[in-house]
Amino acid sequence: MDSIHNEILSYIKRNRVSSTEIADCLGKTEKVVLEDVRPVNSGMFRAGFIHYIYAHSESNWSIHEQARSIQEKEIVVMDGIQIGKRALVGELVTKFIIYYKMAEAIVALQKMRDANDLIKNRYPVWCKGFTPVGCFNHEVQETDEIRQIVQERKHFYDGALAVCDDTGVAVVPKEELNADFLKKLEAIEQQEDIWFNCIDFKKWDTFDTVCKKRYLNEE
Repeated sequence: MDSIHNEILSYIKRNRVSSTEIADCLGKTEKVVLEDVRPVNSGMFRAGFIHYIYAHSESNWSIHEQARSIQEKEIVVMDGIQIGKRALVGELVTKFIIYYKMAEAIVALQKMRDANDLIKNRYPVWCKGFTPVGCFNHEVQETDEIRQIVQERKHFYDGALAVCDDTGVAVVPKEELNADFLKKLEAIEQQEDIWFNCIDFKKWDTFDTVCKKRYLNEE
């Protein structure tokens, strides 16, 4: 991992840079936001580098297998390919990944189950909702189509950076993790401070502050 990558992550954690601010730094493009992925528990803030794992063909066998390689502090992005409307996993796998593999969070790109336990234990999980109907846990061979999908998604997710909060999950692609992006983070934090100062202390309205940027013409 490059030192600039760790510097960016440290800055995000230290300043609790939100998913909203991350999206702004990346040009407010929808491609960096995981659509319809929401926090299971409110008040959570997690950031880290992504470790991508997946289920396929209505079986989560591969998730159980791939979970062995998860490292501490990683954000585990858990995918489901050709699983229909089934849940990826429930509390058992969540507990193993969060407590025993010591991952930072789980971000499921499909549904989960055991909602009551995930809520009760305040697991740091983001997902697309819940269903009681889970995947099977038998071994299934991957097709060429599935291998191609996995290859493309692993290339995008592995090593990218995720910021997860009450608004959702924003992903910073690997190619954006550079000194220019760190400068953007610093600039947007400064801008937020200025805007709130203008509203809270100068008592300006948001049109003068955000649109007209009146502060640029005053001492």
